[in-house]
Amino acid sequence: METIIRVDNLTHTYGVGTPFQRSAVEGMTLDIRRGEFLGLIGHTGSGKSTLIQHLNGLLKPTEGTVYLDGKDQEIPDWCPGVNVEAVDKIPGQVVEAEKGRLDFLSSTAARLLETYDLVIGTDADEFLIVDPELNMSLSEYLDKADVKVSLSGLGVDVGQHTGEEGDIREDAPFLSQRHYARLSTRYTKPCVIAKPVRWGRGFHRVKGHNFHIGKGLYLFHFGYFDLGRIKARFEDPSRRAAGWTKHLERRSKTIRQVTENRSRDWNRWTRIARFIQTVCRPPYAWNKPAMFEMVLIVRIADRFQKLV
Repeated sequence: METIIRVDNLTHTYGVGTPFQRSAVEGMTLDIRRGEFLGLIGHTGSGKSTLIQHLNGLLKPTEGTVYLDGKDQEIPDWCPGVNVEAVDKIPGQVVEAEKGRLDFLSSTAARLLETYDLVIGTDADEFLIVDPELNMSLSEYLDKADVKVSLSGLGVDVGQHTGEEGDIREDAPFLSQRHYARLSTRYTKPCVIAKPVRWGRGFHRVKGHNFHIGKGLYLFHFGYFDLGRIKARFEDPSRRAAGWTKHLERRSKTIRQVTENRSRDWNRWTRIARFIQTVCRPPYAWNKPAMFEMVLIVRIADRFQKLV
């Protein structure tokens, strides 16, 4: 059955830094699947109420994560003023579900373009970032960009150098903990659109249109940046049943490449990669960038460390 609530290594500690410090819940992992009815049994003070208050958002974890899937998710406190439309998860095998998801997103973007000049489409583990050297926000960058149909950021697939970098922490920016990435055509996506289009699978192209890579614009992908989290996803039976095994196996490949290959200078090689991806096309899809399996690992410039 489909997992709708996942508690991943949850710890909640009361009175941190005081003589009364204690953990009511420690290292808890729990999956709740659609259609299940669960009961919590325990003595007074065992952490039952603490756990429930994490599921309804009244408490935040000291460590770990609570994942909620479905409608009526609470708007995070770090994005006030955002208009959110929560929709049901599209069920099914990953390939089948992806087609339905992109149909939905393409039609939703077309509706939004009746009101707005541009629409940005990314996955939840992707961030569209302007180079800090340009000294402008994303909205300022896009205001100045002449977007005809679509605009892409250069794809930056962040990995984990297992010889130098430990498990990711949530108390510090990700890019202060991860310093290496593969410059990947897979994430050079036409994620900014100015006209109604039909996105291809994973936002990787727009059908019937070419693409343009913005100078100083990057799409950072964080799906492969922590080996521990990838292993936890492998262990989720609902993901295996939905056909995610091959997708998750690819995630560990990026970590191996980042760990085993020599890293190159960010400024020089992002310019080279942008040029190669602009002029090269795979023979099967002229509207996608190509680097012909070139594995290009860079050390991310320090100026990005505080952005994500």
